[in-house]
Amino acid sequence: MSPPTLTDTPVWRQYHHLTKPRVVQLIVFCALIGMVLAVPGLPDGAQLMLGLWACAGIWLVAGAAAAFNCLVEKSIDARMKRTAWRPTAKGELSDRQALMFSAVLCAIGSLILYVMVNPITMWLTFATFVGYAVIYTVILKPLTPQNIVIGGASGAMPPVLGWAAMTGEVGPEALILFLIIFLWTPPHFWALALYRVEDYRKSGLPMLPVTHGNEFTRLQILLYTLVLLAACLMPFAYGMSGWLYLVVAIILNAGFIAYAVALWRRYSDALARKTFRFSLVHLSVLFAALLVDHYLR
Repeated sequence: MSPPTLTDTPVWRQYHHLTKPRVVQLIVFCALIGMVLAVPGLPDGAQLMLGLWACAGIWLVAGAAAAFNCLVEKSIDARMKRTAWRPTAKGELSDRQALMFSAVLCAIGSLILYVMVNPITMWLTFATFVGYAVIYTVILKPLTPQNIVIGGASGAMPPVLGWAAMTGEVGPEALILFLIIFLWTPPHFWALALYRVEDYRKSGLPMLPVTHGNEFTRLQILLYTLVLLAACLMPFAYGMSGWLYLVVAIILNAGFIAYAVALWRRYSDALARKTFRFSLVHLSVLFAALLVDHYLR
């Protein structure tokens, strides 16, 4: 699918594109899983409302972080085919417009979380915003090829936010979910970086395939999928889930490892693209299995 053309796109839709809606949808989904797992049995009416307010606040702050990322990286985005269509990269939204939009979303989302949910969720969500928009985007991404590993901590926070929203604390179960996403992020993103390596080379960003080469990156993807398997077994070992989740987790991780092995043995852009797409299926179905298993136990 080709990127949307923004020449005649309404301004409101350009702002919508700044929020990276597909990424934010996955963030909110992972936060929702954290909320559901934090509540034994079916939620009551008050818990449902709390969850809705939490989803709204997290969505707004995540969208604010995405918009700030687009602003900071507009020059880099303009040099990359994958991102050149973004309104900040094309100059269709000014720096002031993007910054004000990000600030307003962050302020409204933080207010919702503080007033309607609880202060700890607001502060954790705001810390995630700072981690992604400032520490990762501004500092780590242009500095080190390990940017996605260190910065992945921000991307792994959604289930922790969801858990905190419902319980007012961060339990060990939330940290297990955090670990799964943290370890999933590098092989997911490096698979994309492999077949987009020329884009990243032009951008000047020190992504792993650019700095260390294709073969080294493929080996790292394989090693991370093996460690990820161990992390994905932890919900069952800790008693968070039952046999349904365990079976699904084993199948999904076997598939991810199989892709990683194939990619390590013989590279092709098509296979890297398939690995990237499977990684999205892996995380979505894994968390969906946790959700279903929670209600069947």
